[in-house]
Amino acid sequence: MLLLISVTAASAASAQATLTAIDGSQVNLDERTGKVLILAVGASWLPLSDKQADFANVLAKRYSGKNVTVYFISTDSVTAGSKNFASDESVKKFAFSNKLTVPVLRDSDGLVTFKKYGIEQVPSFIVVDKNGVRVGQPFGGIDPNFDITIPISRAVDKIL
Repeated sequence: MLLLISVTAASAASAQATLTAIDGSQVNLDERTGKVLILAVGASWLPLSDKQADFANVLAKRYSGKNVTVYFISTDSVTAGSKNFASDESVKKFAFSNKLTVPVLRDSDGLVTFKKYGIEQVPSFIVVDKNGVRVGQPFGGIDPNFDITIPISRAVDKIL
């Protein structure tokens, strides 16, 4: 089942990473302690996000049944008229066409994840340990000829 999430209004002073589902349920990444998180931070309009979605699915399958959760975080803007705007329907279509098997979270313009996890570009992957701390540097950029799941898996395996 595809879960589409939109960003909860977060105050600039708050470093909380709470994202809210359209149905009202919330995902607070800060409360996911005890689990390793792999966050694929991208945008539906980026051509390389299709490949990033494939990598997210590979990682989700690899760590299925383990103490790891994989999310795809869409940084498409929710502000109509914005250059990077994507409606919820557009993000759902992106997830469906890429057969994403992981929950899709919305973080409009990356306002939460960029600041909280020190991400400077999309697409990126980050690994968050069981204490909620980012592990190493973000895995930025996607080279379609390089399997980025290998270094990501090394980082995850070290902390499992």
